Amino acid sequence: MAIKKFLAVLTMLLCFLTASTVLAASAAEQRAQINELHDKTLAKLYEKHPHARRVINQCYAYATLSNSGVKVLFVGSSHGRGIAINRQTGERVYLRMKELSAGLGLGAKEYDLVFLINTRDAWDNFIIGKTRFGAEAEAAADDGVQGGVIEGAEYVAPGVWVFQMTTKGLALEATLKGTKIYADKKLNQ
Repeated sequence: MAIKKFLAVLTMLLCFLTASTVLAASAAEQRAQINELHDKTLAKLYEKHPHARRVINQCYAYATLSNSGVKVLFVGSSHGRGIAINRQTGERVYLRMKELSAGLGLGAKEYDLVFLINTRDAWDNFIIGKTRFGAEAEAAADDGVQGGVIEGAEYVAPGVWVFQMTTKGLALEATLKGTKIYADKKLNQ
């Protein structure tokens, strides 16, 4: 009986966390919220990894996503929103993220991701949702800028690195994750 109550509470928490980004009254308000989260995420990143400012200034493009997720026993889900900025063209693309996971785990967390995108091909694949995270990553990938690894970031796909910062909560998990990041049609009109 106690486990049913626990599962019900975690399910309600997941609904609350994912609904908070959907309740904004208009697309303009949602874009403003995402821009504010973007600024806060970069400020946290620069505080934790000061060298990240230089790397972002030298990369082709970058993206920030703010996410929340819940994991209950064998099923987990995360949802988020963010923005990708092409430093070469000035293009700004509002994004959505969905992640499903299978494997043992328990908990809830909010976290921010900062993606460093190093090439035009990586940018094109990233914003249309074709990037396959981890599928082709190599352990000794270089940053394409200075020829070394990017301290604090993980190489996740060809031409793409990510910094992850947990903002709230704790999740204990061992999972295989399926992550999809794609342009938000409503916010990019």
